[in-house]
Amino acid sequence: MAVDSRTVDLSALSPAVRPVARLGQLLAGLVAYGTSMALMVRGGLGLNPWDVLHQGLSRHLPLSFGAVTAVTGVAVLLAWIPLRQRPGIGTVANVVVIAVSVDAALRLLPAPAPLPARCALLVGGVLLNAVATACYVGARLGPGPRDGLMTGLHARTGVSVRLVRTAIEVGVLATGWLLGGTVGLGTVLYALAIGPLTQLFLPLVAVRTPAPGKMGRWRWGTPGRATRGARSSCSGAPGSGPAGVPGPGSRWRRSWLPPWSWRTGRGSAG
Repeated sequence: MAVDSRTVDLSALSPAVRPVARLGQLLAGLVAYGTSMALMVRGGLGLNPWDVLHQGLSRHLPLSFGAVTAVTGVAVLLAWIPLRQRPGIGTVANVVVIAVSVDAALRLLPAPAPLPARCALLVGGVLLNAVATACYVGARLGPGPRDGLMTGLHARTGVSVRLVRTAIEVGVLATGWLLGGTVGLGTVLYALAIGPLTQLFLPLVAVRTPAPGKMGRWRWGTPGRATRGARSSCSGAPGSGPAGVPGPGSRWRRSWLPPWSWRTGRGSAG
């Protein structure tokens, strides 16, 4: 049975869960993303909305294309504040790896003259971009600055990834055009296709949360040995406050609780 991508959990997952596989997926996705950007640039038929913005900014800044993407990524992080998004390993890697990979790919890829070759680069760039986005967001090591907007708005509003992504791309496109970025057929194709394509690929590559009983969480407790699958309280412990409220003698400890108890409130701290 097909999986509805609207139910895919894109929240950050502890790096301790399958770290090697997820880190590999993250880096592969970021390198592919930078390569997809270079494919569209070399195609010369129009850039994706974010790259229209990058190109517009590059007309006013003495920086390489990759450097502009890094500067823009840092600036976009400021928009995370009202969304209460938390940066992760993927957030930092996004800024660095994409900037390096797009500059490297641009140096390696020649600019083809025949129109069919340019069309192939455009279509390949759009498809690769969607797969790359699903890969590094689905690794759940923290979204990149730009996709943090997408996942943050999706989480806060409940609107589908497809609609949120499309709305962001249209706004960025308008800003980039005003700054002098080039808009073309490829821009329109990307803006219309990237949302549905990303939503299509996410269920295929997103890392699933481990089965109940295999994950834990940090909670407030008193000094002592962590227990598995049991609820403890600060009540009655030396130096503790009222039930469930940390007191002067309390400290953080590791207490293992099944995931369903987090959702129902059973086993929650306080």
